[in-house]
Amino acid sequence: MTTPSNAQGHVESRLHELRKRRLQMIDGNLTSNARSAEGGASVRVLEGGYWGFASAPATDAASRAALVERAARNARTLARFGARPARTLPGGTYRGEQRHAGQPTPSEKDCIDRLAELQAWCRTRYPTLKSMRFLLQEEDHDKRVTTSAGSDVRSTIRRATLHTTFVATDDRGMPAELTESLSGKGSLGDLDWSLAAMQPRLDAQHEHLQAKRHAVAARGGAHTVVLAPELAGMLAHEAMGHPCEADLVLGGAVTGGLLGQRVASDLVTMVDLARTYAGAEVMVPVYADDEGTPAEDVVLIRDGLLTGFMSSRETAAQLGIAASGSARAYAPDDEPLVRMRNTAILPGRDRLDAMIAGVDDGYFLMRTSNGQADSTTEFMFGISLGYQIRNGKLGRAIRDTTLSGSAIKVLQTVDAVSDDMAWTCSGYCGKKQPMIVSMGGPALRARAHLGGE
Repeated sequence: MTTPSNAQGHVESRLHELRKRRLQMIDGNLTSNARSAEGGASVRVLEGGYWGFASAPATDAASRAALVERAARNARTLARFGARPARTLPGGTYRGEQRHAGQPTPSEKDCIDRLAELQAWCRTRYPTLKSMRFLLQEEDHDKRVTTSAGSDVRSTIRRATLHTTFVATDDRGMPAELTESLSGKGSLGDLDWSLAAMQPRLDAQHEHLQAKRHAVAARGGAHTVVLAPELAGMLAHEAMGHPCEADLVLGGAVTGGLLGQRVASDLVTMVDLARTYAGAEVMVPVYADDEGTPAEDVVLIRDGLLTGFMSSRETAAQLGIAASGSARAYAPDDEPLVRMRNTAILPGRDRLDAMIAGVDDGYFLMRTSNGQADSTTEFMFGISLGYQIRNGKLGRAIRDTTLSGSAIKVLQTVDAVSDDMAWTCSGYCGKKQPMIVSMGGPALRARAHLGGE
């Protein structure tokens, strides 16, 4: 694909196809079986200091050439607000192809039969369950990005997930619910959700749900908490990741004035990874972003000090930093925004069992149902699975509650980081448009605020 030239500005062109698949089975009944596909072309033109954007479902050369003119007109319309100084866009160029060479996706019949097999096994093994939901999802992005600066990038992002939800009745006669997610890079053919592989996962999920049936309320207030990797990943993504996106920094995020300052314990190092971790490709590999910029890792926090921000070409120019290749668009008609890729706190040297053993009175928090945060790093997460810690041992499960606080203040109290690492790419990040991301981390021990009854 050749990007049409525009003598008056920088031009980026993207061809983008997005395919989705969704099957849901509730109590043995198939309630959803959907496929969707959308595609199109989009163009961005930088002219007079303003970006003009245009998109269309047609992808032929004539349509793309028309999009360049439309995008340029949009940029000129914005320029009526006043001239902007010309900036040299940093970031360089990338030429290459990154494709996931995985297993073919299972047929519709195979997926339905395997879901039915899982549900039948669960009905026999867990007869007291009131309800079971199994949700399969598959998503495939195929992009081709070219720029007038010389980038030519072909890339794919593929991920598959299986969400399992068990529902029972607790001691109060109220529903007790627990959802677990299995996710991975590639298609449903790459994800091992066979009955043999799922049996131990389902047994563990059922065991936790039985503990939730007899759960007690957490005591509200500040407590010592051990955050399992899923919670640590959510804290990294929601509460510290977003405030380290350069567009939010320029918009007034508290992190803008904290570069080089301590924002966490010296045990905490946090990175937004582009392509690989520990010698293996990450769950959402980005070799070049949707501006054609080579993607690089960004160390956000090193040994407790705030050290960097994720950026697009324009935000990098405004802040005087390197462009990290973090501009991504979700759908064919979306404009690239600064987005996280694979955000994680790196492992430490402690063992999880020793971290729990070192707590006299606190909580072990394992699963989150949702999370939100703002540009001040204030956050609130729903806790869907947790246990008391009493005298260094796990006690009773706690009822669903919330975890809240300032991420900076919480991370500054971290006194132990486990030596393991867990990743997930089961959800979406929301920021004007959804986005596939992955998050990971070890377990953390810190002080944070729990909601009570």
